[in-house]
Amino acid sequence: MRRIRQVAVIGSGIMGGGIAALFAGAGFKTLLLDIVPPDLKDPEKDDPQARNRVVQAGLKAALSSKPPLFMFPKDADRIRIGNLEDDFQKLSECDWIIEVVVENLNVKRELFQRVEKVKRPDAIVSTNTSGIPLKAISEGLSPEFKTHFLGTHFFNPVRYMKLLEVIPGESTLPEILSFVADFGERILGKGIVWAKDTPNFVGNRIGVQGLLKAVNLMVEEGLQIHEVDALFGPALGRPKTALFRLCDLVGIDTLGHIAKNTYEMVQDDEDRESYVLPEFVQEMIRKKLFGNKTKAGFYKTEKTTDGKKIIQVLDPETFEYTEFDKPAFPCLAEAKKAGSLAEKMKAILFGEDVGARFAWKVIANGWIYAANRIPEIADAVVEIDNAMKWGFNFEMGPFEQWDAVGLKETVERMHREGFPVPEKIDKMIESGAESFYRLTDGILEYYDFSTKGYQPVQVSPNIISLKNLKAAGKIVKTGPSATLVDLGDDVFCLEFHTKMNAINDGIIEMMHYSLDHVDQHGAGLVIGNQAGGTPGAFSAGADLFLMAQLAMQGRFAVIEEYVKKFQDVLQRIKYAPFPVVAAPFGLALGGGCELCLSADRIVAHADLYMGLVEIGVGLLPAGGGCLNLWRKLTAGIPESVTEVELGRFFISAFTTIATAKVSTSAADARSIGFLGPADRIVFNKDYLIGEAKKEAAEMAFEGYAPPVKRPVKVMGMAGQGMANAELFNMAQGGFISEYDSFLAGHIARVISGGDVRDKAEVTDEVILALEREAFVKFWKEPKTHARVEHMLKTGKPLRN
Repeated sequence: MRRIRQVAVIGSGIMGGGIAALFAGAGFKTLLLDIVPPDLKDPEKDDPQARNRVVQAGLKAALSSKPPLFMFPKDADRIRIGNLEDDFQKLSECDWIIEVVVENLNVKRELFQRVEKVKRPDAIVSTNTSGIPLKAISEGLSPEFKTHFLGTHFFNPVRYMKLLEVIPGESTLPEILSFVADFGERILGKGIVWAKDTPNFVGNRIGVQGLLKAVNLMVEEGLQIHEVDALFGPALGRPKTALFRLCDLVGIDTLGHIAKNTYEMVQDDEDRESYVLPEFVQEMIRKKLFGNKTKAGFYKTEKTTDGKKIIQVLDPETFEYTEFDKPAFPCLAEAKKAGSLAEKMKAILFGEDVGARFAWKVIANGWIYAANRIPEIADAVVEIDNAMKWGFNFEMGPFEQWDAVGLKETVERMHREGFPVPEKIDKMIESGAESFYRLTDGILEYYDFSTKGYQPVQVSPNIISLKNLKAAGKIVKTGPSATLVDLGDDVFCLEFHTKMNAINDGIIEMMHYSLDHVDQHGAGLVIGNQAGGTPGAFSAGADLFLMAQLAMQGRFAVIEEYVKKFQDVLQRIKYAPFPVVAAPFGLALGGGCELCLSADRIVAHADLYMGLVEIGVGLLPAGGGCLNLWRKLTAGIPESVTEVELGRFFISAFTTIATAKVSTSAADARSIGFLGPADRIVFNKDYLIGEAKKEAAEMAFEGYAPPVKRPVKVMGMAGQGMANAELFNMAQGGFISEYDSFLAGHIARVISGGDVRDKAEVTDEVILALEREAFVKFWKEPKTHARVEHMLKTGKPLRN
């Protein structure tokens, strides 16, 4: 049994710090090492603090980074720091040593020669190089060292980018490779792509070529920078950073470095010239216009005299920055009307305007280039598709895009227009294959060029795909808002699929149906979905637009009725005669958070942004959120402990709701109180439904009994007095508005159980009625209407 007890990360830059933070967040002791500063003065040479200045700065940068690299700040307690002179021997204590130093072959070689002398014989050693061949790095090292040596290329920022490329060395033992791949996927939550030891591996080879090709074609076709970005954003399944904003983010100097190195290493690449930067980009590098790091790149942000931000774009001919209008390509207008991503892509790629023709040339070239890289950089289309989705946040990889737009139709067009279609693609179509992927009996298969047939996509048995189950006929019932899916083993999954998975009447009805169905035919229920996007939405709350319409019409009785319906179904979930497990990820806000608090157990993805945020729109949690947060915070108090200072628990619940506190991770959600000791955190989002299913099945197998409905002890008027004193101080200090204080005062009354004595016991129904009463009262306030209107228009809260 191989175990990882302690990890070493050598190099404390943004990548090394991110890797250390990831391992620490996953629960592992981590040794973080870096160089001794070369410029130490004589008095500092014997000062341990001065000698660790570089690594200390690296750890501090990781702790202060935005977005946060650490899941939870206290995870840093698992990290020890040191330097490569005084603490090098400590590497002998480590089970896995990861090198993350500067991309210099000689530096890496010298480091590994030193590592070989101190490491344990069975320790794993890996390099995080982004493109230097492993064969060159390991040259001169012993055969024994090479059996435990491999490449593990994380993508930046490490916490958020799913991709982990695993690159076997020429002598790496199969059991080492399988262990690292399983550990990376199951424990660290990464998506594993098997790469070959070729320049830039998979993700950067495909991604950088596509980006540079677009830049070169832009110059040839006479398009402008902002026009290209308008085309290559969400309409083509790419992030909002598109192409040139991404370059500014990465650093144009870094891009130039990658392009130069790749050009030198890919001597036999048929499209090698695409790695030559256009002259204007080379001039940008000479002028130090590197992007965000120099506050000027392809774009620059200026501020007007009144503080308003203005984004300007570079003119490649004059090198001046100018304001720009949104491009008006007809193909983009057509894409906006389309429903699915496939339809949007077709609207652009089959359009006839100059933007459409440019996009077609870039995309078609990218598809051909990706096909030509098999089997050079990877053996299967799956590896390339996953690399682009997980490393560049594409919604679809190149071969998935090709399928979505139409393989046969696009290849015919390529031939008509003189594109060099790879022979393997023509032969694939001649064989009768119509796509790179297909579903057979609910199993996803891909076309394998080596066997000239379809092979199943290999996935962990812990991963459950709702999409594949639905395709295999496992739908129990479906509607416009939600679907009940049979997961097998008598466990079912209720999947939401509204916009942002907002809870509406259709979802409430499907909740009732699901509870009835599982009561009759099942053992447990999972509530979860597999919505895409970063971070994605488990559920962003209730349908705010519907509520606003009802309030504007003065239909307050209907609002109360709607809230009562939501409360009733969540109470059914809470006291159901079978286990209900919520599987949240990404955004779990407002009603989405309330749903989780009603479940027997939560199995959460590590990146969880959970909160009862209703006060931001002038409301309060009214689906049992006030009740169930209070219950969850006080549930751990043993009955034998009769004298408890409930005030501390009350202030925690009150401030969480009154300040709309949102967790920055699942670990943070646990510290706030949204997750309890029995709730679980899963690092790999793909495992979430499977792990939630396991939890529900295990609870059922162990003889699940629903919770007994008991009164809850509250603080009554004493709690309200505590809250009001705190609110007075905050208002006097200007930290909250008068309306914030009004809202928070009513929230305190709800959590405290109303106008009762301290430590009185009240039923669920009492607090639920208080929630409804305050919710309707808030909707009658003009300032709540203003907050809601502002949120619906801008997506941002208004503090009035």
